[in-house]
Amino acid sequence: MVRQLPKGERTRTEILELAWRRALKLGLDEGLSIGPLATDAAMSKSGLFAHFGSKEGLQIALLDHAAASFVERVVRPALKAPRGEPRLRALYSGWLDWAATNLQSGGCLFSAAAWEFDDRPGPVRDRIAAILRDWSKAIEKAIRLAIDEGHLRSNIDPVEVAQHIHSLQIGMHLYARLFRDRQAALRAERAFDQLLESLKP
Repeated sequence: MVRQLPKGERTRTEILELAWRRALKLGLDEGLSIGPLATDAAMSKSGLFAHFGSKEGLQIALLDHAAASFVERVVRPALKAPRGEPRLRALYSGWLDWAATNLQSGGCLFSAAAWEFDDRPGPVRDRIAAILRDWSKAIEKAIRLAIDEGHLRSNIDPVEVAQHIHSLQIGMHLYARLFRDRQAALRAERAFDQLLESLKP
């Protein structure tokens, strides 16, 4: 039996989903202005504040909401793949699917937010950095397992390889979103294959 969420929790989730759509189109700052968001949610500003306390609280809540979704849609399924190269491939493929799902409406929230907040110190930037650092650590762990399984060379630096993989992801996002290049994801897949081939024993 599926547990029904309490009304307040359902409302909060609905607001966060609406905020997510706005953030993908307008950014984590402009898109989450309390007044316009309250209007779109058909509620008062005070009602919106009751759920999050402040715009910053809303931004952080949205990042946490999106991160939980990312774990469920990308990380957990990838962990079912065999250790080593298959799991590393599953993580990368999952991220490509995650970004592709929202390419027309804004792409990957975390990639976009990283550019938007990289020079804006504070709790929002810190949360974005923490989420993306966790993602990088997951990739690094998969690389280490691939080394342990003999799928990749033992003399490679997992942090360096993870940075290369992250660069492929950011590049795909740039070409797909800014240049509207429909071949960006395909090239990102090929580039990942070439990278792994260059790292094999």
